[in-house]
Amino acid sequence: MNIPIIDISPLIQNTPEKFQVAEKIGQACRENGFFYIIGHQVDLELQQKLEKLSKSFFSLSLDQKMKIKMSNGGLAWRGYFPCGDELTSGRPDMKEGIYFGEELDQGNELVKIKTPLHGPNLFPDDEIPEFRNVVLEYMKSIKELGHKILEGIALSLNLDESYFYNRYTKIPLQLFRIFNYPKVELNTEEELWGVGEHTDYGLLTILKQDNSGGLQVKCKTEWIEAPPIDNSFVCNIGDMLDRMTGGLYRSTPHRVKCQFKNDRLSYPFFFDPNFFAQVKKIENIELREEDRNERWDKSSVHEFCGTYGDYLIKKVSKVFPELKEQVLS
Repeated sequence: MNIPIIDISPLIQNTPEKFQVAEKIGQACRENGFFYIIGHQVDLELQQKLEKLSKSFFSLSLDQKMKIKMSNGGLAWRGYFPCGDELTSGRPDMKEGIYFGEELDQGNELVKIKTPLHGPNLFPDDEIPEFRNVVLEYMKSIKELGHKILEGIALSLNLDESYFYNRYTKIPLQLFRIFNYPKVELNTEEELWGVGEHTDYGLLTILKQDNSGGLQVKCKTEWIEAPPIDNSFVCNIGDMLDRMTGGLYRSTPHRVKCQFKNDRLSYPFFFDPNFFAQVKKIENIELREEDRNERWDKSSVHEFCGTYGDYLIKKVSKVFPELKEQVLS
């Protein structure tokens, strides 16, 4: 079983071949929920700058990195966390990272009303002053890419290409992470996980990964590798697209195995519904058999009531329980 590689340049260029691209995306979403994209036109030099500056950041001392620790980000839930602070299914992940989101100042209305996960980012401006502009430029590029991919997903469902934009992503929730998985000794018999089995929460994840490998995807009952491909992104659908399609497009479990001779850098961008959106099943799509017992967390993405923000806060609070008490108490 292989994860398909899809050239999305017709979607980007809005040519008639975009309908064929949409068919390929739909097939990938039905069969395994993961696909590579090429032809995305995200500037390669920008990607290389991001990689270089990320390496510089993670090579700083812990004291320097902790200047932008997540507890300093407050309700915006932004900043740095050290290795072991993030949990998956209650177990510490073997990674460190930085959380970013849409850059919003204190005058923004959503910030004024104290909306969780909204606010200013934290950057290492003293140590790496150019990091700020590169991260924000990269996020802008991937946001635009997310809109185009969702147009393809809409077409794959025989919907108007602006379906998701009009209902959920005119003002999307953008969550961007930079993760560093430190190198590990490989002579142990114990399997070590940079991050354990999980699904993503929102609509679409657009992942840039370095050349280290380690990403694994669960296709039906089999775990397969998602190896690096030059100048590609790995895309996967999240719980909300699973919910919208009644399980036709299932959010797929994945994990990262520690097998690195060097540090591994990973750049997931979560392109999600608006925080206040009520996420509903698409009309005229049947709800498929509930897969609660097969899911990694034994929960249903179809039964919850509330906004996407409600769903996300509940999930993220399990990842950082100490931060949950500080921010949401």
